[in-house]
Amino acid sequence: MHDVRKIDVMESIYDENDHIAAHIREDLTERGIFAVNVMGAPGIGKTTVIRGIIAELRGLKPYVIEGDIESDIDARALRALGVSAFQINTFGACHLDAPLVHNAVGNMSFDSKGVLFIENIGNLVCPAEFTVGEHALILICSVTEGSDKPYKYPLAFEKADLILMNKVDLKPYTDFDEEFFMKGLRALNKDAALIEVSGKTGEGFAAAAAWIAERAKAI
Repeated sequence: MHDVRKIDVMESIYDENDHIAAHIREDLTERGIFAVNVMGAPGIGKTTVIRGIIAELRGLKPYVIEGDIESDIDARALRALGVSAFQINTFGACHLDAPLVHNAVGNMSFDSKGVLFIENIGNLVCPAEFTVGEHALILICSVTEGSDKPYKYPLAFEKADLILMNKVDLKPYTDFDEEFFMKGLRALNKDAALIEVSGKTGEGFAAAAAWIAERAKAI
């Protein structure tokens, strides 16, 4: 009989992704680009929120990487506003990863210091597992999707640096339990800032832009 040997593999399956992500972050830092990974469920208003924040940015040029399974609808809408936007289509993959973002960054022109918004695929599961070279992670929620999301998708809330609660103009018409939501959130993440925003009224976007601008000073 042949000897059977057990081999322990100690390298994380994410090591290569994380190595590339670190390279992206270093490269963007040297260029004066502050990168934010924007996550949220489908239909939560990620692009609308990004547009609202961009309108309030002062002294920082916006750049966007649009991640979608299919189509370039959002990228074309951003370009129509004069925003430099690069489209990534995953054709089925449920998240962006560092190699995809590395390729996008390599094909973009950063001609002045600014903020790179990396809009991830609409999903609260897979995107939370992959760093993509960001300096900060912004998680977008909404009052319409319910107050139980921190309990159902803990990793996304654990990793968030800033949480934007969108569609707050609809709060009177929902049964959103703010106390229950905050209890779940703070059990996972005691430090993330939370700002209420509305794509309909523009509420909160100035505060979100100020948060980004303040963090961008660090690079």
